[in-house]
Amino acid sequence: MEILFLILAVVVIILLTTRLRIHPFLALFIVSIGYGLSVGMPYSKIILSINDGFGSTLGKIGIIIFLGVIIGAFLENTGGAFSIAEKVLKFIGSKRVPTAMGIIGYIVSIPVFADSGFLLLHPLNKGLSKKAKISLAGTAVALGLGLLASHTLVPPTPGPIAAAGILGADLGLVIALGFPISFIALLAAVIYAKKYASKTYINPDLDDKYKEQKTRNNIQESPGALKSSIPILVPILLIVMKSVLNPERTGWSNPLIELIQFIGEPVIALLIGVFLCLLLPEKLNKDMLSSAGWVGKAVKDAASIVLITGAGGIFGAILQNSGIADVLGHTLTDYNLGIFLPFLLAAALKTAQGSSTVALITAASIILPMMPSLGFETDMEVALVVVALGAGSSVVSHANDSFFWVVTQMSGMDVKTGYRLFSVGTFVLGATAAIAVFIAHLILT
Repeated sequence: MEILFLILAVVVIILLTTRLRIHPFLALFIVSIGYGLSVGMPYSKIILSINDGFGSTLGKIGIIIFLGVIIGAFLENTGGAFSIAEKVLKFIGSKRVPTAMGIIGYIVSIPVFADSGFLLLHPLNKGLSKKAKISLAGTAVALGLGLLASHTLVPPTPGPIAAAGILGADLGLVIALGFPISFIALLAAVIYAKKYASKTYINPDLDDKYKEQKTRNNIQESPGALKSSIPILVPILLIVMKSVLNPERTGWSNPLIELIQFIGEPVIALLIGVFLCLLLPEKLNKDMLSSAGWVGKAVKDAASIVLITGAGGIFGAILQNSGIADVLGHTLTDYNLGIFLPFLLAAALKTAQGSSTVALITAASIILPMMPSLGFETDMEVALVVVALGAGSSVVSHANDSFFWVVTQMSGMDVKTGYRLFSVGTFVLGATAAIAVFIAHLILT
């Protein structure tokens, strides 16, 4: 019944947001409560899930969203994103923007959370799409899938590391397998974005905004590409340094390492990026920072995204606390599916509750006692199971996943379009990775 109610809940969310045009925040909030009541969750547990789901989700990425949007506002309004776009297009060509964004996203998401990575790279993606005169849909989907590919399959992202730890996998083998398999999946995702998602036109709308803002604020010159890149590159570099120099991994501990760990936290790194944005205008005007200026408008634009993202967190928490993970686990483990079992188990959990990291950790915990009976005993087999779990944890991103709302809301997609373009894209990404794991399993074991 829990699975039936889950399917019904997803259908109701789609109907409320597409047919009745109810705001996604209200739709998610109402359906979350309805689902909890339908499956018989105690009232106190529903309230706890609402508070924890909203609070924990926004506690992780709420401020990051605001800071990312502010950086984007400065890059847009000063013409900085446009300058970067012009420079990048000289190297990659106008027909290869989706490919470039997919690869950039893939690299950035290894040390940076997918949500943060999308917010950091969205202004660049928007500028490149406008400059190349192509749809934002294809490039945004390519960027989102590129970020998701490494986020779910390549350590040191938290999910694969946690799954490897639970199953006792050799992390070196997981990395060695995760890189080629995730890159194969990325290639399929980029082809999907170019051949299908890009057919839906979404106007990047950067050039007109820039010209209008330039006239209104009498800005004479936009900053150069290198200067414009600094607010994006410095936060990414700081986050990467934090990951590389993590004391738990290196064993190093001194005041410099502690400082890097502090400034490498995404919220601090992006705040530094915001300060670096103040260097972009030819003449900094205090009105730009006011509630009626660039910062104020950015905060207002971000408010809706934050609310929707938080509501997605509520839906995910309700699903997690309803016990649906146990139901799906017992249902799938009754079937002998070989290396596809960890993939399907993680995919079911991801689709049910939204978080890739939660899906990886939960699926690894469920499958751990069954590893010997399933025949997964060698180091290579255990590492392949971890990668299979990672492939499953990208399938399918939809309304209960905060990343779905970040990608769709930032890119101007409605819910129906988001399901058709991004959700299907995550299926392509995960399914391709699963096939690659199956082939690797045949060859290597």
